[in-house]
Amino acid sequence: MSTPDASTSAPASARSLRGLLLLLATIAGISVANIYYNQPLLDNLRQSFPGGASWVGAVPAVTQLGYAAGMLLLAPLGDRFDRRLLILLQIAAMCIALVVAATAQTLSVLIVASLAIGVLATIAQQAVPFAAELAPPAERGQAVGTVMSGLLLGILLARTAAGIVGEYFGWRAVFGMSVVALLVLAVVIVLRLPKSQPTSTLPYGKLLVSMWHLVTGHRALREASLTGAAMFGAFSIFWSVLALLLAGAPFHLGPQAAGLFGIVGAAGAMAAPLAGKFSDRRGPRAVVTLSIVLVAIAFVVFGASAKSLVGLVIGVIILDVGVQAAQISNQSRIYALKPEARSRVNTVYMVAYFIGGTLGSGVSAIVWPMFGWIGVSIAGLVFAALAAWNHLSLPARAGH
Repeated sequence: MSTPDASTSAPASARSLRGLLLLLATIAGISVANIYYNQPLLDNLRQSFPGGASWVGAVPAVTQLGYAAGMLLLAPLGDRFDRRLLILLQIAAMCIALVVAATAQTLSVLIVASLAIGVLATIAQQAVPFAAELAPPAERGQAVGTVMSGLLLGILLARTAAGIVGEYFGWRAVFGMSVVALLVLAVVIVLRLPKSQPTSTLPYGKLLVSMWHLVTGHRALREASLTGAAMFGAFSIFWSVLALLLAGAPFHLGPQAAGLFGIVGAAGAMAAPLAGKFSDRRGPRAVVTLSIVLVAIAFVVFGASAKSLVGLVIGVIILDVGVQAAQISNQSRIYALKPEARSRVNTVYMVAYFIGGTLGSGVSAIVWPMFGWIGVSIAGLVFAALAAWNHLSLPARAGH
């Protein structure tokens, strides 16, 4: 009599589940960090490619564009194929793209490699639904929160790590460092991560089309996606202009100081598992409501802290806790809507989420030169108000 394949995902013991969630959190953090490594390296890139200095800004731009494309085109495949295999294939392709970036002799080659890096960094969007699959329903929020904490730490600390490595070893070493980290991670994945069970047999085209049916068929998905978009828009409004505020009077601080605020923001990432546990116990809609209040409070604090580093630090902690708690709770809600389509549901949510972030960055670019820091703070409050209006307009029964 044959025995079940031990590498296939199945209900895990509490101890083994914790280990798997920590591994998935590591996968999410190390992979998503790749779309932020280039941001503190732009001055180094200008020096390496003086002939294309005016085009250096295209490097982070195409990386973000690639990530959006990867979410739409690759993330849904998690419902169709084994997620572990998809993660390993993307890691292999990512290593190739990183090597091309590290050895690029022209800016155009680096831009193309950066686009590929963005597309492939969506490994993180396989890890989060994988956690929802592995965890029992009563612990899904906490499981998603644990993996999201890794993803958020990757986002917040990537700039700091890249800045330090780039300063002492050069920008090419940053991409080399990432290759080493991904190769080590791949070995651990082969040894420890189970296979997942595909939940769909739809061909690729129909798989993509089915996401539109999810949007039209699930009001709670639309509400969670729009609320998440507004919250991430508020988040992006602040982070897009923080360096400009710190550079002026009375602070006169450089980009390194803005990078260090990322470490302060890590408090939000550390609170993510707690937010997930609270969501499991009290219901995700209640946590989202509280999160919106926290974001609004953060921007009130920011408005009163144009000349206070202490106030900015307090506001950053409140903002990050609020945004990340809402993120975990929203994802916990949507993963329960259609378990066999978690990757596609996650794609719908995250595409909306990043569109909201893009809008927030655009608003900050307009508001900052016209109205200064108080305008930025008011804009953040407006986005929080939009999140509240959208969230509270849906009857509570639709959020489950």
